[in-house]
Amino acid sequence: MALAVDASEAARGISSPNPAVGAVILDARGLVVGTGSTRPPGGPHAEIVALTEAGDRARGGTAVVTLEPCNHTGRTGPCSQALVAAGVASVVFAVADPNPLASGGADALRNAGIRVEQGVGTREVQQGPLRAWLHKQRTGRPHVTWKYAATLDGRSAAADGTSQWITGPEARAHVHAERAKLDAIVVGTGTVLADDPRLTARRPDGTLASHQPVRVVVGSRPVPATAAIRGPEAPTVFLDTHDPAAVIDALSEYTDIQIEGGPTLAGAFLAAGLVDRVVAYIAPAVLGAGPAAVENAGIGTIADAIRFRTETVTMIGNDVLLSVVPEGAK
Repeated sequence: MALAVDASEAARGISSPNPAVGAVILDARGLVVGTGSTRPPGGPHAEIVALTEAGDRARGGTAVVTLEPCNHTGRTGPCSQALVAAGVASVVFAVADPNPLASGGADALRNAGIRVEQGVGTREVQQGPLRAWLHKQRTGRPHVTWKYAATLDGRSAAADGTSQWITGPEARAHVHAERAKLDAIVVGTGTVLADDPRLTARRPDGTLASHQPVRVVVGSRPVPATAAIRGPEAPTVFLDTHDPAAVIDALSEYTDIQIEGGPTLAGAFLAAGLVDRVVAYIAPAVLGAGPAAVENAGIGTIADAIRFRTETVTMIGNDVLLSVVPEGAK
């Protein structure tokens, strides 16, 4: 299943609105003979890509998939029937498909005499590439991550406004790699006017990643025609609003959204209860003054603190990466 999860990472950002699924085909001896990830909408699903690579070697083997194989015909045929036709003997998947239009693949496979095992690697898949898609299936709205970088004392910039760079090169490279897997990045006009960011996803050598998320600028202040964010590298959407709910409504077609704006925008989304995950890059540095990572979140006393549950703590270079979700989140 770990190989299937790794394969599914290649689908993030390009498969939306379809789920980012990974599949691995083992032959009858248990050797890997095919891997695949979901292609862009209209293209083959992960199982089909993996079966194509495996060819006749799939017969009598096992398919390992991060999501229950679909059982409906849309722009592509049902993956469950493709697995039956390929002659696999067993199918292992992590998460049942919550979409009623596509579910039922497990039953179809069992009815065809194929052994089916469910629930292998569920946690890794739910917290991995399928996180945002499962959230949208469950709630009907995009999944929102708030990403920020800060010092040990919680500063996102120095007193003079400088912020390049709080974190080290390894953390910054990680940010760009993760950006390339998103549907959209949201910032406020304040960030655009202060920092003039490009908000593109770039490789370590500075070239553009193959997938660029939509850049979304929220607020009423005019953005100059010469602003870097108006460049041709990626599409840009301007939303003349300060209401987080209105932003989410306007971006309802997307699945995986990241807030990268300043402390005011972050505070507004937190106060509205519209942050589903926080990704924090913490640098081992102290500034002693300067703007905090978040402001105006509607919290007046310690009893009202927004509490989170820690998922992972990872060292990236000399910085610490925290991934947390609200307490009680699924």
